[in-house]
Amino acid sequence: MKIAIVHDWLVTFAGAEKVLAGLLDIWPDADLYAVIDFLSDEDRAQLGGKRANTTFIQQLPKARTHYQKYLPLMPLAIEQLDMSRYDLVISSSHAVAKGVLTGPNQLHISYVHSPIRYAWDLQHQYLHEASLDRGLKAKLARMLLHYMRLWDQRTASGVDEFIANSHFIGRRINKSYRRQSTVIYPPVDTRHFTLHTAKEDFYLTASRMVPYKRIPMIVDAFARMPDKKLVVIGTGPDMEKAKELAAPNVTLMGYQSFPVLLHHMQRARAFVFAAEEDFGIAPIEAQACGTPVIAYGRGGVLETVRGLEHPEPTGVFYGEQTPESLIAAVSEFESCAHHISPAHCRASAERFSTERFRQEIKSFIDNRVREVSMLQGQDVPLDLPVVSPVVSSPVYPTAAPLKHA
Repeated sequence: MKIAIVHDWLVTFAGAEKVLAGLLDIWPDADLYAVIDFLSDEDRAQLGGKRANTTFIQQLPKARTHYQKYLPLMPLAIEQLDMSRYDLVISSSHAVAKGVLTGPNQLHISYVHSPIRYAWDLQHQYLHEASLDRGLKAKLARMLLHYMRLWDQRTASGVDEFIANSHFIGRRINKSYRRQSTVIYPPVDTRHFTLHTAKEDFYLTASRMVPYKRIPMIVDAFARMPDKKLVVIGTGPDMEKAKELAAPNVTLMGYQSFPVLLHHMQRARAFVFAAEEDFGIAPIEAQACGTPVIAYGRGGVLETVRGLEHPEPTGVFYGEQTPESLIAAVSEFESCAHHISPAHCRASAERFSTERFRQEIKSFIDNRVREVSMLQGQDVPLDLPVVSPVVSSPVYPTAAPLKHA
């Protein structure tokens, strides 16, 4: 079989790229495509050194640093990628990758990290954070996002099977596309985040300092708790805001190497998380180290962290992204910490191992390829049940008949 793997863009190596690396590990001979590819040599090594076939946006001015400004051109760009010679197309999509054009004799399976966040339910949040609440630019941005929603919904009918990275995203797929999806959690490298049972008297948060991560909020909360130490690892646009809110009990370390991150994650009393993530890898890495998690109780973290109501809890949730809510959660954690064991945290994290991802997604795609092969020569469209390695999200009628070879 000829296989193509399509990714949105390759600029940094983050959670979506870890999924891409897992796909390329399973199908190393697949051809790779992306809107742009500006990965560093170090990051490219994690993709087996593979370089993507790119679109015309790769050659546009400042495409490396300001690629987001070319979003209006990305639907056109992704549709120009020629998939006609491939039997199987796997898209890894949080923006436009799922919009590649495929024919009735091709199988297109899309692993969705999220429908385009800033075009759907998070539109108002993104516009507010970009200071686009009013004015001509705000009106133009809303028009663009309206166009992106129409395009995104239309291209969903070109996907034969959706895989969601969490049940949370499965519900978002159903809301946006009215399509069924199967949940296969992303791979987490639990082998390198090893168990360490001895904890020290400090809390840790580690993240890119972008607005939705709410790092300044975490810093503000701990500044109000001078008897508790907080270590912050990471850098980004919100660093200056975090510095302004920091108190003597808060240590801002900036970017750190993996050994330094691992050292702190293994020894922290708890890992603090404030984002509403589609999945969220960092809380699982913390649990793999035997470290409990104090997390904002929305999004994928509800599937990866076990709250105090669980027989084997691994963390505590709080209900609002405010310093007051986080302070209350820290207090609750300290009164209940004896119920949370490092061994239970480690066992929880192992549910999301790289080996599990490899087995589940290969089984899912192999089964779909086998089903399509059995339909060769038939003229009547059939909608076969999916052989799912995990519980799928609630079933909705598919938007289009299943393509078959």
